[in-house]
Amino acid sequence: MPALTRLVVQLPATLPAAVLVVQHLGPDAAGEPLVARLARYSALPCQLATNGAPLEAGHLYLAPPDRHLLVKNHHLLVTKGPHENSYRPAADALFRAAAVEFDSHTIGVVLTGLLHDGTAGLDFIKRCGGTAVVQSPEDAEFASMPESALRNVAIDYAVPIAEMGALLLRLVGAPVSSPSAPTPTIPPDLRLEAAIAERVVGSAEQAAQLGHQVPLTCPDCGGSLWEMAHGNVLRYRCHTGHAFTAEALAESAQHQLEETLWVALRMMEERKNLLASMASHGAGYGSGQQAERAEELKHHVNRLREFLLNGTAGPAGPAAG
Repeated sequence: MPALTRLVVQLPATLPAAVLVVQHLGPDAAGEPLVARLARYSALPCQLATNGAPLEAGHLYLAPPDRHLLVKNHHLLVTKGPHENSYRPAADALFRAAAVEFDSHTIGVVLTGLLHDGTAGLDFIKRCGGTAVVQSPEDAEFASMPESALRNVAIDYAVPIAEMGALLLRLVGAPVSSPSAPTPTIPPDLRLEAAIAERVVGSAEQAAQLGHQVPLTCPDCGGSLWEMAHGNVLRYRCHTGHAFTAEALAESAQHQLEETLWVALRMMEERKNLLASMASHGAGYGSGQQAERAEELKHHVNRLREFLLNGTAGPAGPAAG
């Protein structure tokens, strides 16, 4: 929110464009206080997006908590579709819908934030002829999202927040293309993905049209994943609609792996304790054999605990700690 307030204060009430905002929020968060906070800094009328509302220039719309914000036929769509990059609302979902609806008239902006949401979305916008903007990583409180976009997408502008308002005003006031330039063609795969998101349901047949099935499972639902065949960002999605960049999928798999290892450690500890208790109750439980098993299991428990506490399973390797 600090980055958003620093940006919206630079935008005049006469802005000839609609501003749609995705802020990563918890599902139980309240959107109204955030809208009120933005309104204190913005000359634009600010509102929480509602399904079916007309999209108007010179207005700011904030995605509600736990809902995707999309656009269709110059109206807002607010849906509870599948998470993308483990987020709902997700910047990727908004960027794709806007790119398909408004082609080269779309400007995507990624500000400070963690992980990778927005990276694939900026690629969608570029593929439809639009413009990609990121906050300079050195200016961002959390540089992860801008850095991910810069690594994977041909970004048009990387600027600090203090310069972004003037840049956006210049971009929305500039002609999108020359009169003789061909109308941008929306890639069919993006049209299909946007339609899937609008209907909040997909099918294996639709997923197969977008890519090829791979021996990986969706971390959100456990279904099969398809590797997308289009675009410059390596992505995966399942037929129920969950979608991930490769980096987001690896991050999610990492968390699941660590959780599984902690569960394994707990179960091994419990078995060791049970064997030790049986050994202490005498020969009727084969005390010598149970004590030997408990001691052997103790070594495995210690090795797994050391593995986890040293951060060996983490993204930064043995030094993670």
